[in-house]
Amino acid sequence: MTSNAPRRAVLAAALAAAAATATAQSASAAPAAVSGTAAVPGAAPQAAGDAATTDDAPVDYHGWTSFTGWMSGVHSGTRPVAGRRPGLRITHATGTFDYTDPHTGTTATWESASWTSPVRTVPYPASELVASWNAHTPAGTWLQVELLGTYTDGTATPDYVMGRWTAGDGPEDIRRTSVDDQTDGKSTIWTDTFSVDDTGVGPLLASYRLRLTLFRKPGTTLTPTVWRLGAMASAIPDRFTVPASVPGVAAGIELPVPRYSQNIHKGQYPEYDNGGEAWCSPTSSTMVIEYWGRGPTTEDLAWVDPAFADPQVDHAARHTYDYQYEGCGNWPFNTAYAATFKDLQGVVTRLRSLDDVERLIKAGIPLITSQSFLASELDGAGYGTSGHLLCVVGFTPEGDVVANDPASSGDDAVRNVYKRSQFETIWLRTKRYNAAGQLRSGTGGICYIYFPAHPSPGQRRALESVGVL
Repeated sequence: MTSNAPRRAVLAAALAAAAATATAQSASAAPAAVSGTAAVPGAAPQAAGDAATTDDAPVDYHGWTSFTGWMSGVHSGTRPVAGRRPGLRITHATGTFDYTDPHTGTTATWESASWTSPVRTVPYPASELVASWNAHTPAGTWLQVELLGTYTDGTATPDYVMGRWTAGDGPEDIRRTSVDDQTDGKSTIWTDTFSVDDTGVGPLLASYRLRLTLFRKPGTTLTPTVWRLGAMASAIPDRFTVPASVPGVAAGIELPVPRYSQNIHKGQYPEYDNGGEAWCSPTSSTMVIEYWGRGPTTEDLAWVDPAFADPQVDHAARHTYDYQYEGCGNWPFNTAYAATFKDLQGVVTRLRSLDDVERLIKAGIPLITSQSFLASELDGAGYGTSGHLLCVVGFTPEGDVVANDPASSGDDAVRNVYKRSQFETIWLRTKRYNAAGQLRSGTGGICYIYFPAHPSPGQRRALESVGVL
């Protein structure tokens, strides 16, 4: 439940209106996609109340993380670094960039070097893509990720900026930001997501490259180190409901994930979106980061008012804040924040069902899911939301979902149990209706997964089973 949700809700409303217009113009026309929705080409639109299977949900996550992976592609002033955690760094600047930070008004010149990935041909035409990355960015350095796509009609996308990011926000740093107003009439960047404007008419995404540009203050030897760069491309079919999966390997398993409430932070730090319901994403991230035994130091937290409980949540909000979005719910900014802690990785991806989640839970890996729903659609929640992040930490013996839901009155009320069938639908669907009966979007199974840089064999198998690694 987040202040980022209204922005996504505005997008959903606009695209739903476009779909309604298209339907009025042609009774046989398929509805346009809404945010988080991707129609399989040729598939008939699903009627409200119909259930689509989750096996017809193409998702392709691909990441570059190995020394061999970093050796591939096109280098311009960058080089791979071997070791226990291979990465990519600047060797020499190949250009300069005069950047006026739109959030500070400061203009500065930066040295730059870049790496462009090999072409990734997706195994199906995709309608959405979310990039994510893991990196160390010392003060005075930052990075930019761009999507260079090719449509199914053979034409190219613009060079879309997927994010400008640095871990810090000191005087030597830019302000991390998404970039608005990027579109070519076929697709649009919505904060952190590439989305085809109309999957029923326009071309879809056939392949892509990611361009990573590293920046540093001129005349220094500073460099970011990037350990992971990847993207999740998907073509989730239109669906209002999904069939419930059968409880399986994780029934009765509950992971000891710490519990934190976002609501006790209401009114804190208006410059980072005012706490409370706006902080579901950083609160959820904090819970999982601490589960892995990581988190900010006492020195890191010295800036937080000592009267505030759980200062690590305030810290996470500050360091996930997207200055363009004006909120803390930018998906890859959260996974990048998690990866600033020693030997943690984070990715944004989609999963197909709670079967996928069960394999992760059994391997000891909790995850953070994104969903929207009416209060009547999720028994026990006690609220409705146009967008909310929470942690899935386990399953009851009957297979229902055990969630650390930060939208709770206090830390002691964070643990909740939600019915499996209800949870699966509100998380995996791509279309829904709000309380006014208006068509809105669902997230189609979006989640954050945080895991060790060197997972155990069992963890590796579970991650590979859901397309990560």
